[in-house]
Amino acid sequence: MVLNKFVEKIHDYGVLVMFSHTIFSLSFAVISMLLVSNGLPSFYVIFWILVAFMGARTGANAINRVIDAEIDAKNPRTATRQLPQGLMNKKEVIIFSVVCFIIMVIAATMLNPLCLLLSPVALFLLVIYSYTKRVTWACHLVLGITSAAAPVGAWLAVSGGITWLPIFMGAANTLWVAGFDIIYGSQDYEFDTANGIHSMAARFGVKNALYIAAAFHTITIALLIVVGILSPQLNMIYYIGLSIIALLFIIEHKLVSPENLSNVKIASYGINQLVSVIFLVCGVIDALV
Repeated sequence: MVLNKFVEKIHDYGVLVMFSHTIFSLSFAVISMLLVSNGLPSFYVIFWILVAFMGARTGANAINRVIDAEIDAKNPRTATRQLPQGLMNKKEVIIFSVVCFIIMVIAATMLNPLCLLLSPVALFLLVIYSYTKRVTWACHLVLGITSAAAPVGAWLAVSGGITWLPIFMGAANTLWVAGFDIIYGSQDYEFDTANGIHSMAARFGVKNALYIAAAFHTITIALLIVVGILSPQLNMIYYIGLSIIALLFIIEHKLVSPENLSNVKIASYGINQLVSVIFLVCGVIDALV
């Protein structure tokens, strides 16, 4: 009985923080770490980078659920989440988030002084995103910038400095995430406009929002080509991967239209999980072989 409850609680937390979506930024963080190290860094560095990443990402998703609990309860699409249903309470989720953020700061401390110095900036971004949908249609870009902290942070963790390469990689991560978040958010157009929630779709209409998402993904490919040019480790396998990703982007945007948003979840999450895996596998092969 106790074991079953423990397993159920672990499952609830996994669903709460959308653990399956970890791959979206993890792929960029891993490739960034390998490129700056010109191979594998020490186990010590790998361990603390992963701890920092998981602490930041998990804490951010958990606190997002707390901040958005009232909005989620009103929206029929999100009313079945754990907090609106009462499967969890805000206090326990807040405690969970704080623990995750403390773990992130500890990991930053173990990496280098610059990572520790910048950890408050990371914490600010991780928390502020949830509030931006209340004030600006650029909330998707804020989410993207927050995700981009993963590759930039991994670079800083290894080198203690910055170059143009992680900046281009972070920009690609930003526009990629913002693009598929715009697609996902388009299904809430009516709810957002009726409840004063800001989004690209609510501000510019679903049709124009989808055009913006497509433009973001086009620029993402261009930025990743620049990453390849700047990285001597990345060669043919990487560019084959980019070609497949470009094709997946085309499929993604063909699946949705203002008249048909029934495939939004597949387009925004399903296909982009595949994009993440392809980017990770092709990047790792070129970076290590």
